[in-house]
This record gives sequence, C-alpha cells and structure tokens, in this order.
Amino acid sequence: MLRSRTWCLLQIPRISLKMAMSPFASNFRNHIIFGVVIIVAGLIAWRLFILSYVRHTVYSKTAQAQNENIRGNIYIQDPKVVDSATNGQYLVATNKKFPVLYAIPTVISDAEATATALHQIVGGERGQILTTLNSKASGAKPVTRKLNNDQVGAINKLGIKGISIRYEMGRHYPADTLAANVLGFLGFSSQGREGQYGVEAYFDGELSGKAVYVAESTGPTNKSSSLTSLFGFFSKESEQTNLRPSDVVLTIDSNIQSYVEDKLSELLKKWSATGGTIIVQDPRSGKILAMTDRPNFNPNNYGEAKPETYLNRSTQEVFEPGSSYKPVTMAIGLDLGKITPNTTYTDTGLIEIDGRQIHNFDGKEHGTVTMTKVLEKSLNTGVAFVQKLVGQDEFLNYSINFGFGQKTGIDLPAEANGNIANLYSGRQVNFVTASFGQGIAVTPLQLINAYSALANGGKLMKPYLVDQIVYESGKVKETEPEIVSIPISEKTSEKIRSMLVSVVDNGFDKARIRGYDVAGKTGTAQIPSPSGGYEKDVFIHNFLGFAPASNPKFVILIKMDRPQGITFAADSLSPTFRDITQFLINYYNIPPTR
Repeated sequence: MLRSRTWCLLQIPRISLKMAMSPFASNFRNHIIFGVVIIVAGLIAWRLFILSYVRHTVYSKTAQAQNENIRGNIYIQDPKVVDSATNGQYLVATNKKFPVLYAIPTVISDAEATATALHQIVGGERGQILTTLNSKASGAKPVTRKLNNDQVGAINKLGIKGISIRYEMGRHYPADTLAANVLGFLGFSSQGREGQYGVEAYFDGELSGKAVYVAESTGPTNKSSSLTSLFGFFSKESEQTNLRPSDVVLTIDSNIQSYVEDKLSELLKKWSATGGTIIVQDPRSGKILAMTDRPNFNPNNYGEAKPETYLNRSTQEVFEPGSSYKPVTMAIGLDLGKITPNTTYTDTGLIEIDGRQIHNFDGKEHGTVTMTKVLEKSLNTGVAFVQKLVGQDEFLNYSINFGFGQKTGIDLPAEANGNIANLYSGRQVNFVTASFGQGIAVTPLQLINAYSALANGGKLMKPYLVDQIVYESGKVKETEPEIVSIPISEKTSEKIRSMLVSVVDNGFDKARIRGYDVAGKTGTAQIPSPSGGYEKDVFIHNFLGFAPASNPKFVILIKMDRPQGITFAADSLSPTFRDITQFLINYYNIPPTR
C-alpha cells in the first residue's frame, strides 16, 4: 500500500504540470493555424491581383482572340525595306473583318423569290442558297461570306425581312497569289476553322493559339510544384494557360519570290507547258528564299480554284530527274576515289545490261572522253561506267545520304518521300538507269537540297521555311540551321563544282554570265505511263545550278512540265536560269569571280 500510495503521489505533480502546459500548447497551435490562414489568404489575394490587374491585358487578349477568331500574322522577308514600321518584313496573311450575309429561314416569307434575288447579287449556286432558306432553322444561318461593298449595298436595298448583314473576322492575304502554294489558306472543316495546306496547316496550332508556348522556370529546377501550378510564382509569365495566336515569319524573300513567279509565268506561257516549279535555296543554311508553283490559286478566293492547285508541287509531287542526277552519280565516284575529273573511258555509244541496251541521248559514240566531258555531253554510258565502278551497295548508301527516298523534314505538311525502291531490287539494270535519273523519283525539294550539298562543301542541310515564331509575349523562337548528313567530303565538293562550271562554260552558252563562274546541269526526263513504259514525245525539263561556284550564295531549281515544241531542257530553260542568276548576282551585289 505504501508503494502504491507513493506512486500516486509521485504522479500528481506530473499531471499538474501537463495540465498547466495545456493552455500554452493550445494557444501555440491556434497561432500556427491562424498564421497559415493569413499566409494562404495573402497568396490568394496576391494571385488574384496578378490575374485581375497585372495579367488582365493578357487574358483579355486571349478572350478576344478566341471570340473573334483572331489568328497570327504571316510575314515574308523584305530586306530592301528595313525601317521601324516593317522591320524588314512583308505581311502576306492577316485578319480582317468581312461582311457576311445571314438569313433566318423561319422569318423569310418567300424562299424562292428571296433565293433568286440574292443569287443575282452574290452569285454562286442558287440551289445552295435556296437549301439554306428552306432549312426551317430558327436561328441566323450564314449564306455567303466575304461580300464586297457593292453587294452589301444591294442586299440592304432589298429590305427583305430575315436577311441581314453581319461582320466576322476572316483571313486576308494582302499579296493575293504571291507564295500561295507556300501559304495555303484558312478554310472550314468538320472541326471548324482550320489552316489548309502550306504554312497555314503546318503551323495551325501556333497561328490559332492552340499550340502554347510554355515559359521556362526561373527557379533552381524545371519541375513544377503544386504551389507553382497553383499560384504561378515561379514562371516568368505563367503562359501555360494562355491560348494566344503567334506570328510566323518565313524565310521567303519577297523580292526574289516576286521575280521568280513572273519568270515562271513567262516560261510556261512561252512553251505552252502544263505546269512548273522554281525554288531558290541558300545552300549554307538550307533556308528557302523562294518557292513557287504553277498553276496556283488566290487564297482570298480559294473556293473558285481547282483543289489540285492547292498542292505544293515542290514537296508533294515526284518526277524522274533524268540527267540532272548525273552530278550525284559523279560525286559518288569522286568521293570513293574510283575516278577523278580526268579519268577517261571509251564511249561506244551504247552498253548492254541484263539484255537491255542503254544508249546516249544523241545516239552517238564519242570515243575516249574524260569524266568532265561525260557531264558536259551528258553521256548515259559515261555515268553507267561510274556506277559500275562504285557498286550497288555504295550507290544505294550515297543516294540515301543525299536525302533521296525520304522526307527532307521541311516545315510543310504532307511531304512526299520520293521513290528509290528500284535500288533495293539488286538488279544491275536498275542501278544503271538510276545513275542517269531514270527509274527513281524525287521531289524538286530533294533534288535542290542535294545540289546544295554538292555546292556547300558536302553538307546536306535540313531545308526550312520558317525563320521565326513570334509569341504574343514578345518571345521569339528562331530556326537554327541543321546538318542532316555529310554525304561527300569538301574536296569532292570542290571537284564536282569545277566540273559543273565546265558544263555551263562548254555546254550551255545561254546560261553563261560574263565574269562569273556559274555551275549547272540540265535534265530532260521522260514521263512514266500508267500502262507501263514511258509516254511518247512528252518530257519534264529541269535545270539546277548555283553561283558563284567558288562560294555559292544560292542554288536554283527550275522545272517545267510537258513543254510544247522543244525537246531539250538545255534549250528551253537556260535563258530563264541565266536571267534568275543575273538577278540574284545584282540583288546580292556579288563581285565578279573571274
């Protein structure tokens, strides 16, 4: 009992001490909770201040962009006009409010008469207008978009109940057809307004604001904490949640683009050709300075054009290059050390491979000739000789490294791969015909990009069209040049450049420019027939070249489909190539090299 009593007595002071401390502990906890509440309330108040005041303009612009369908602008370069207003840029796609004809079908008393009256003013198909008016919809439905002022005035004069004019934001292309096949257009799909074809499609997310620029973290790590996500303290502008359009600046030079478009139109008219393409590329960076196709369309009125004109033939159409592939074959032989520019062989005018005879285009034998002469005279048997020395495996590997049979990765939609499937067959005749550009198919972009590698020291660059993406916040994302592969050495590049200068000097008098070393090669390619073999007496002409050959500033591709009244590209395209080359030499103020 004594022990028990003693134990109880000993416990009494401890209980009393705990009881004495309880009010202090309770108050301490209350202070902590109160402090946390104050801090959280302060953070929330600060965040509300940021959202409602500091970021108010940003969010109001976001709402405006979404409500009014505002889209980012597209610019091309204008180096000749550099001032604070234009910043050396030329506007080619922007937003503009257009009048739209609306109808409330349930209000219209005489649909037949109204359809007739409207059709006389706005054109189009009367049946479609009547279908809209007979739809029995109680709400307003659009009948025709992008009316002109005269049409608006005439419709208002009708005074028909249920017919009204409203204004909506639409896409406007100030330069009309300029670079249309590069730009594409803003059209309507099941998903609503979307970019169709070209840059409008490829960068639809950036232009519409669907693709969001995420600001970099300013903290010690890029990982977001829940506090960062909630309050946004550690991001520069908390742009993750803002859907705002961005502007796109292309590499296209407006002055070069305008010039080559005019030259292409002249060329096609002169030879009654069905279509054509011109590309100008900077071989050092891969950027596209000009890219044009014919036939083309006006993106302001794309509905009036045939859908096939929307395609960008530079990237979406393939053809057999013909003799313009011979410099690639020759470069392979040079790079492997199988030949030199002065290596000779005896040309008998034809060779036989797998039971098939291969002739020169002129049907003649030329005796003992050098490799340089093979290119000058464009001898099929000569490049077949080189291909045999190279072998099948190396020829295939080099062709792949030059970018053939695969997409270049340019920033345009639906790029074609080209086709070098024949080189996987193992049949020697397919390699021989490929050596002079038959039995394989390339896009114009693949071919000019390969020539850029021949010109720039052996580097195959990734071609690109977009120079900058400019976000609404002022952030700028610039495209950096990218080397895809190095198919040949710099030494090989020097040799092939010299050989191609000799081709122009001794083969294409209409392409020569006094005082300058100009390199180039033509191709006159047959067109495969759907039923097999090749079409008779119809060709695709192409010319590729660069200048000055010692330090190329530009590479040019000209392609013309089905010209009439002329057989060889050397005759049809040389003058146009010379004109464009002379224009670019003057434009860049390039001093003489001879």
